[in-house]
Amino acid sequence: MAATPRKSRTARRILAAGAGLVTVGALVAAMPSAGAAGDRFGGGHGHGHGHGKGQGRLVDVQLLSFNDLHGNLEPPTGSSGRLTHLNEDGTTRTIEGVGGVEYLATHLRQARKGNPYSVTAAAGDMIGASPLVSGLFHDEPTVEALNKLKLDVTSVGNHEFDEGARELARMQNGGCHPTEGCFEKGKRFKGADFPYLAANVTNEKSGRPLLDPYFVWERNGVRIGFIGVTLEGTANIVSAEGIKGLKFGDEVETINKYAKVLERKGVKSIVALLHEGGLPASGAYNYDCDSPGPGNGISGPIVDIAKNVSPQVDALVTGHTHQAYACTIPDPAGKPRTVTSAASFGRLYTDTTLTYDRRTNDIVRTAVASANHVVTRDVKPAKDMTKLIDRWKTLAAPIANRPVGHVAADIENPLDPQAYEKPLGDLIADAQLEGMAPADKGGAQLALMNPGGIRAPLTHKASGAEGDGVVTYGEAYTVQPFTNMMTAVDLTGAQLVTALQQQVSGANLTSPKILQVSKGFTYTLDTTKAGADRIVVSSVRLNGEPIDPAKTYRVAMNEFLSGGGDGFAVLKDHKNKLVGASDLDMFTAYLTAHSTASAPLPVPAANRITVIK
Repeated sequence: MAATPRKSRTARRILAAGAGLVTVGALVAAMPSAGAAGDRFGGGHGHGHGHGKGQGRLVDVQLLSFNDLHGNLEPPTGSSGRLTHLNEDGTTRTIEGVGGVEYLATHLRQARKGNPYSVTAAAGDMIGASPLVSGLFHDEPTVEALNKLKLDVTSVGNHEFDEGARELARMQNGGCHPTEGCFEKGKRFKGADFPYLAANVTNEKSGRPLLDPYFVWERNGVRIGFIGVTLEGTANIVSAEGIKGLKFGDEVETINKYAKVLERKGVKSIVALLHEGGLPASGAYNYDCDSPGPGNGISGPIVDIAKNVSPQVDALVTGHTHQAYACTIPDPAGKPRTVTSAASFGRLYTDTTLTYDRRTNDIVRTAVASANHVVTRDVKPAKDMTKLIDRWKTLAAPIANRPVGHVAADIENPLDPQAYEKPLGDLIADAQLEGMAPADKGGAQLALMNPGGIRAPLTHKASGAEGDGVVTYGEAYTVQPFTNMMTAVDLTGAQLVTALQQQVSGANLTSPKILQVSKGFTYTLDTTKAGADRIVVSSVRLNGEPIDPAKTYRVAMNEFLSGGGDGFAVLKDHKNKLVGASDLDMFTAYLTAHSTASAPLPVPAANRITVIK
């Protein structure tokens, strides 16, 4: 039988001893060893939100999975609430209005019906970069929603570390926020009913894992082990302050290590929950990424990882790239293995059938079948989720509903990785330049914005009672939820060019991160070339003048970028840093200053980066 919720919660309190410690190092030092963590937490028990078919030798286990929810409790809007469907004739169509936790809950609950062995798992970034209704309350609402969804287990993602390891511990264990206290009178946040797994996040000195490395789900003798890891490069894309003393290890080495641990414990059916992903050749959620031929299939970090993860692992549930796929990538023995991702923001969920052999206690790999399913809004919204959202929205309303500007139409932030320059990216970069341009504010001449810091589009249609075209503070917050402080720094022209080259080389070679640039800064990106050569150096100009490699320029960017985040190592070699207001404050100030009901902001032309294809 599965452990009772009370027993599971007690076992999961591995971080409680560290709640009052002042350093991450001390926090991790208080953890049990890897083996102990697995024994205490997995121990052959689970929630048993149960499914599967048959009591004979072969049992079908239903694995429902999703990733990169990012606190999107309400239905996402604009491009964030769309999917592309691939028709049989090769054409595509857009599916509007998908996602929202009220509808995700209904779809998952319907999918579980008739499946006595069902387990629900996630591949990280459940929280972080969240809309205001969750982000304002440090994502307590999302954890509460995931508890109601009956999530069994998740890996951590990089965004679980947005507020540091101590705050992640609070998400797991509960307790009121250390500075803001309890958000609802008489209510104490109880934490996650499910385990966060972080097998490759360890203390630099002791080597001990920050969280449990694995979890064993059991139902009537059917046992499946889950190993959870985040991407090895997490330290490069989160604030360094919150992860001091932590090491992020190699994904393949870590998964293979704990696959052996689980095998020794008699757990032969293993699923890896991995917050790293790939880029399918098509953006359509139903694209067959096993299609042969040039230009088809899937690329990105997940391919090499999947090819090297031990054959002991039967399936990989992945995330991070916000793409949708259900692929087959051969394991090191050449045997087919399913690798899945359900896009982002709760727009899809993946249903995988794992056929479990009771005689061998292993998955019959040839019988593994996976498919992504759209979270449509033509089903009844789950009442408990509606009630949860309404409760938190009421608390947020005084802040969220304040108008801050007006837009003439949707200003998009396309999720397509080949949409290099984004209309909303131009708008944000212009806002940052204007905020940091005055001599006493930094004297910036141009601004650079990391694309991953833009989390949603600005939509023209009203989200509430504010009226079409009105941008509320809550909507602006959803676009820029990190509240990064802005900086103005000195960079040479040569460093600027190097930064552009680092968009498409080094750490960003296989998954380019194209910086959004302010007005007057232009260049050409030649995608027919490879690596750094994709930047046409002679094309880089500021206000029509070629960039002088020896000249010094004042550049506005958020503190994440000026610290070398997202693989832009050259940016941390800046000089004369001046810190200004937050990116969100500059964004809302710009919206207010440049728009009215009668003269709303037009959609930027997105014509600063010339792309050669």
